[in-house]
Amino acid sequence: MTTFAFILLIALLWLPVTVQAAAAAKNILVFGDSLSAGYGLKTTESWPYLLQQELDRSRINFKVLNASISGETSLGGRQRIARLLEQYRPAIVIVELGANDGLRGFSTADIEDNLNEILLQINQARAKTLLVGMKLPPNYGEPYITQFQSVFPRLAAKHRVSLLPYLLEGVSADQFQPDNLHPAAASQPHIMNNVLQALKPLLR
Repeated sequence: MTTFAFILLIALLWLPVTVQAAAAAKNILVFGDSLSAGYGLKTTESWPYLLQQELDRSRINFKVLNASISGETSLGGRQRIARLLEQYRPAIVIVELGANDGLRGFSTADIEDNLNEILLQINQARAKTLLVGMKLPPNYGEPYITQFQSVFPRLAAKHRVSLLPYLLEGVSADQFQPDNLHPAAASQPHIMNNVLQALKPLLR
């Protein structure tokens, strides 16, 4: 075998690995709770699915992988993130967690600590982050609501990551499911657009 043929053979043997690595680097991992898991909706109605459709239409070469779980808390996310980062090696992670913690009245210090660890691990994996903020109903009281909502911009500034201040911005009261907690199918295109506008700078 000539030297050229040998080099060509080695290159061909490495090609599948290189292609696979390149594809993995284009993953967008959606890491959230029921608001991202599509609770009460068909998969094809959820905003992560619609985001993939929009990226495809725009010929933006990213693959959306939805690892969201209904009922997930920031602690649950903290316990899962390392495995998911290793499995999917995302280029971007959309972190949408904390709402269930807030609705259950968990300590905002604990919520912040869990989200902080998640962001640290994403940074260590050399992935970009879009942190998604949430709001609480007024019956939780002004002090707790303020403490809760301040967690997201504070962490975004600390880690220098992109922030979507409120996932459900612009979603009207009549666009929720009967539980008044989960957005209905009609709201999903709007939510997708909220995410997309915050995500665009990270797609470059």
